[in-house]
Amino acid sequence: MRILGIDPGSRMTGVGIIEVNGDRVAPVFYGAIRAGTGEFNERLGIIFSELQQLIREHKPDQVAIESVFVAKNPSSAIKLGQARGAAVCAAISCNLPVSDYTPRSVKQALVGRGGADKAQVQHMVGILLGINGAIQNDAADALAIALCHQHTSQTLARMAVMQG
Repeated sequence: MRILGIDPGSRMTGVGIIEVNGDRVAPVFYGAIRAGTGEFNERLGIIFSELQQLIREHKPDQVAIESVFVAKNPSSAIKLGQARGAAVCAAISCNLPVSDYTPRSVKQALVGRGGADKAQVQHMVGILLGINGAIQNDAADALAIALCHQHTSQTLARMAVMQG
């Protein structure tokens, strides 16, 4: 099974695909969609079309995306929500199921603390996926979201088996 993790952003959207085979997990692809600084609606179009292309090329089975959080700037949160919407629409248009995860739940799943910092998340992504060297922040976040989905899915499957 392949999981596409998405860390949405209106200028840069992190993407990471992992391959899950039993208890083994390996990175397939990771990077960022650079939408640039041009007109906002055009950036949304870039996110949508490049995600569709990535999905066609790497054929993930499921998509996990970070949910929007409201920080200090409501305008930024609205733009982030629109970028997220473009990403969700790209996945849905390719008939893929989409799961949402809060930043806190992703950090909790990977590091064991919902308040972990980016460096800790990046470090755990590298360890869990056997990636040596630095991973670009947006790509590391996207891989972390995919890993969170894999962990959550496995836990829910185990619980279902235990409940009979």
